[in-house]
Amino acid sequence: MTGARGHGGLDTAMARYGGRREDWVDLSTGINPVPYPVPLLDPKACTALPGRAAHDTLTQAAREFWGMPDDAAILAAPGTASLVAHVPGLLRAGRVHIPAPVRTRHAKAFAAHGWTEGEDSPDARVLVHPDDPTGGWYSSDDLGAPFTVIDESYADVSPYQSLVSFADREGTLILKSLGRFWGLAGLRLGFAIGPQDEIDRLSARLGPLSVSGPALAIGTRALSDRAWAADTRTRLNEDAAHLDALMVRAGAGVVGGTSLFRLYRVEDAAAWQDRLAQARVWSRSYPDNPGWLRLGLPAPGNWPRVEQAI
Repeated sequence: MTGARGHGGLDTAMARYGGRREDWVDLSTGINPVPYPVPLLDPKACTALPGRAAHDTLTQAAREFWGMPDDAAILAAPGTASLVAHVPGLLRAGRVHIPAPVRTRHAKAFAAHGWTEGEDSPDARVLVHPDDPTGGWYSSDDLGAPFTVIDESYADVSPYQSLVSFADREGTLILKSLGRFWGLAGLRLGFAIGPQDEIDRLSARLGPLSVSGPALAIGTRALSDRAWAADTRTRLNEDAAHLDALMVRAGAGVVGGTSLFRLYRVEDAAAWQDRLAQARVWSRSYPDNPGWLRLGLPAPGNWPRVEQAI
């Protein structure tokens, strides 16, 4: 399992190097720096209890955007973190395989429910698709465990590689998020997609009215805006290529990543992280892989600072 030295985000950066939040360019998150434009909301979205119609409208928009199988069910939730915390409790604890490197929140969630990790004949498997931080993708050949969780938090950068078409397969659960590609991490809106019985059990654990009125309204608008999604993919690809070119000229090698974050091989990632931090640019390094440095993309106005820091 790969730990992230910079995982603490800007709080860690400020505690170590000083400065205020607005002084920093945070490239440690992998969140789209040009978020979906939040529309003006009807005040009732904040003052009235969320209704079934608003919930159904959101999930229908999600079905259409992701091209879900007709037999698959979907559950909206207050962020994927809440889903990750509850999913291990759907089954009796056993052995889970979480291929490394991968985000540690899945390992912590399964451990909290009494699961042990092991690769041989696992009862469950977690696939972060694409992987963070290498950007590697899986295929249907990797769905052999009795229960497979597929975390597609970053998959919307390349929808044709999604495994959502297997969401109606018994023992498969796919997690989606509006936090990364749409840049709406603070909205706290995620989805679980899978067979009806598993979605029903997960819904019972979350309880009723778990998604806020503003999240229902904004999520519906975002998932219905295909033109924004297409334009965003083009921009992210161009910006990722520009960042690669900068880093290669600075002596780094491209390991992988996605168009939301890039992974580089450098001689000393901790030294790189320190040098960038002196310029108030925060990155992510990995103690288990001291040559790995991960950078997200800057907002358009921050490119000159990042270019100078690199």
